[in-house]
Amino acid sequence: MTVTVIGVDGKTLPAGASAALDEADLVVGLRRQLDAHAPERARTVELESIETIVTDLTVAAHAVVLADGDPGFFGLVRTLRENNVRLTVLPAVSGVQRLLAAIGRPSDDVTVVNAQGVDAGRAVNVCRARSAVAVLGMGPAELARELRGWRRTLVVAEDLGGPDEKVSTVDAGEAESRTWRDPSVVLCLAEVERVPPRGWIAGGQPLSGGWALPEDDFAHRDGIISSAELRAIALAHIAPAPGTLVWDVGSGSGAMAVECARLGSAVLAVERDPMQCVRIFANTSKYGVDVRVVEAELLAAIKSLPKPDAVFIGGGGEAVVRACTTVEASRVVVALASVDRVAPTRQALQAADYRVDGCQLSAARLTEHSDGATRLAAVDPVTVVWGVR
Repeated sequence: MTVTVIGVDGKTLPAGASAALDEADLVVGLRRQLDAHAPERARTVELESIETIVTDLTVAAHAVVLADGDPGFFGLVRTLRENNVRLTVLPAVSGVQRLLAAIGRPSDDVTVVNAQGVDAGRAVNVCRARSAVAVLGMGPAELARELRGWRRTLVVAEDLGGPDEKVSTVDAGEAESRTWRDPSVVLCLAEVERVPPRGWIAGGQPLSGGWALPEDDFAHRDGIISSAELRAIALAHIAPAPGTLVWDVGSGSGAMAVECARLGSAVLAVERDPMQCVRIFANTSKYGVDVRVVEAELLAAIKSLPKPDAVFIGGGGEAVVRACTTVEASRVVVALASVDRVAPTRQALQAADYRVDGCQLSAARLTEHSDGATRLAAVDPVTVVWGVR
């Protein structure tokens, strides 16, 4: 026995769907889909949870399941396969494709995320990090609320494929204040009119050019920038990745913030010096990444900031470290120029139930002297302490 899954694109059915429905003795779907497409002689079951009707599907002689758009794209095909149901799939155009077509925008740079359940926070972080994201399973008002502080425009599809289909383009503030009808998909854009550069891989271009970039590649104040060696080891313990949010506290020039953003994280840089904030903007613009800059002392701003997955502390005293242990981050990494601060930092992390480790980082770089000889020049040592939950 094979179940036929049919994608429904408005009133249109894909080729072969009519024949499958004519033979069906059981049709499962949403009420509006059953009313529009189920034959009168077939038994119908309104779809609430696919797990509850698996038994019905497996005992029916000819079962059909109706689903919106492409049911294999974050749809019920996966759930049915997980329950060992053999399938024939007749897909229609997905909601993401329909929405992008409605606004005449290319789709190859758009990342698609599923925000249902436990993945909602990760989906929001992708919207914070990337310039074009299609969000499934989260309403525009809720998404806009989570995006406060990030400049984003939302394109919202209501009743997509239905009789009251409507597409609206609004800023996040308006999206948060409006009441929406059953949004099928929400498109989150950093720049609405921008045509993305041509790429070679769908969903946004991957990192190129490596990481732990040379200090001279960043605009910075003399001597006030994390070394490439420090960034290399800190990144290993921050573990930036798509779906995570990283705080870069005492960000300085923003070199660490840029590195984390290039690896896919959403990043929030906290820096009290307005001139350094200007440098952060210059560096993020150079590398084409989106970092939210908070010009403030961390202790003054901390209550208003979204909770991070990881924190890097490049500047600030013991009070900053203690404050960062209260924000539920799974990783905290602290760079210390003074060995006197190592013990208090370890104690603060241990008191907050972090597993603590660290190392002293010493490096010597190859340099060429005026006589042509190659020698080693020491870089100022730094102690890196990290805590993991």
